[in-house]
Amino acid sequence: MEKKKIVSIEDRIPKLKQARKKKANRRLLFYLSIFFILISIIVYLQSPLSHIRTIHVKGNTFLNDESVIKQSNLTNNQNIWTIDKKASEKALEENPIIASAKVNRKLPWTVSITIKEYERVGYLQQETNYFPILGNGTVLQSMKQTSYNGDAPLIIGFNKEEYLHRMTKELEQLSQTIRKLISEVHWTPTEENQNKITLYMNDGFLVDASIQNFAENMKIYPSIVTQLDDDSKGIIHIGAGAYFESFNKKNSANSQDE
Repeated sequence: MEKKKIVSIEDRIPKLKQARKKKANRRLLFYLSIFFILISIIVYLQSPLSHIRTIHVKGNTFLNDESVIKQSNLTNNQNIWTIDKKASEKALEENPIIASAKVNRKLPWTVSITIKEYERVGYLQQETNYFPILGNGTVLQSMKQTSYNGDAPLIIGFNKEEYLHRMTKELEQLSQTIRKLISEVHWTPTEENQNKITLYMNDGFLVDASIQNFAENMKIYPSIVTQLDDDSKGIIHIGAGAYFESFNKKNSANSQDE
């Protein structure tokens, strides 16, 4: 039977002391690291290092970066930790062009502003000038154009703001595909129906419709057109029901009357 090696307590004491010393050194290093991290944070928070240096703006088409930053009330002299993000977002959303806004910190000294503007749904024609108009009815007077490029419908004859706002709201709900088919929207009210509108389509058809539920009713327009002959031209009536009335039928009726 082998004899176990016996280590005297005197031999073990130096090793125990060394282990305790290493443990104490690690603990001291840990506390020193925490201390220096806390000092660094305090210095960062109290110094210009924590001031906003860069403000990025995203999502803006009609508004320039400078006007968005100005409306947010953010400046390069502010401490990045003292900004009130909710207050800045609320201030931005007071702009009639901005539908929603989001403000975020990006350490160490950058703030990002992401906005969503109301969609441009057409142009309001006033004499020989054309003004972009948004889905909430806001007319961009500062973006006046003297020519029309056809990239959105012309909105004509809406001399009452209430009906103009209803119309733009409906246009905003349309799909891009259907909206691009519309060339002009005319307000053609009658005594019986103040919501009556007439649309001139890019494919040559006219549409007789109502502002009420317009976006929903227009969903069937493409399927109606696909069922018509290529040489068919006329008025598509869309409302409680939908039917096609040919121009040729009107002409034939007029000839017979003569």
